[in-house]
Amino acid sequence: MKILLTGKNGLLGRDCLTVFQDKHEVLALDHRELDITDPARVEEAVSRFRPEVIVNCAAFTQVDRCEAEREAAFQGNVAGPRNLAVSAARHGALLVHISTDYVFDGKKPVPAPYLESDFTGPLSWYGRTKLEGELAIQDISNRHVIVRTAWLYGWHGPNFLKKILKLALSPRIPELKVVNDQFGSPTWSFRLAHQVARLLEAGGQGIYHASAEGYCTWFELTRHFLARLGVTKTVRPCATRDYPTPALRPQNSILENRRLKQEGLNVMRPWQEDVDEFVAAFAAALLDEAR
Repeated sequence: MKILLTGKNGLLGRDCLTVFQDKHEVLALDHRELDITDPARVEEAVSRFRPEVIVNCAAFTQVDRCEAEREAAFQGNVAGPRNLAVSAARHGALLVHISTDYVFDGKKPVPAPYLESDFTGPLSWYGRTKLEGELAIQDISNRHVIVRTAWLYGWHGPNFLKKILKLALSPRIPELKVVNDQFGSPTWSFRLAHQVARLLEAGGQGIYHASAEGYCTWFELTRHFLARLGVTKTVRPCATRDYPTPALRPQNSILENRRLKQEGLNVMRPWQEDVDEFVAAFAAALLDEAR
């Protein structure tokens, strides 16, 4: 299968490239090589490579920056996906697009998860642009897969676990205070890449939720992660209101992989198992990078 992969240097893009290239012919491009906000460049890349599948891992993902840089966020999260959808439809390619739990308002009582069929209601500009990107794709392309995920971490690029580890190893910080009233499913980018591969190989269509099984708070995730690394640090729970941010976060980001399970396609695992495997694979590198 010929796959055009955008955002190849990102957290998920790097893992998708690793997973895809074992079985498929992949043209992987970064922002410099393909700015998806430029429709002419998108059309040129698609018409030249003639992919059967386009996997879009490119996005403006800095949630708080989105509030201040609204036009840039709109271009990356709405205009870019729209351009990809236009070219995908023109050339008969399947478009696989990565989306987010931020399209929901998070007001469901925990532990009730969000389903693919639930009403959306983003709280932030990031969530709003991601939802508008979804809608643009659905309006333009009748061959698409939209994968909503949450709380992504991995080896490539910055993410919550790397930030927490750096803080935990700092002698200038006596203790960590971590939010304990937001709930979600920490999702390993490598596992998600395998899930995306499974979906495109099986001919999936429409919206899917794909996050790790089970749920926790950021506080609980922090304690589990540091314990597996053997890092000793005092970690105390705090409330979201104690650390106000420019963008509102959903309190409940728990996603249920209902369609994946119904169609026999779910490869996602319990979040604890994936965190443990991630640590086993990258402990030394994580510690070296954080010091």
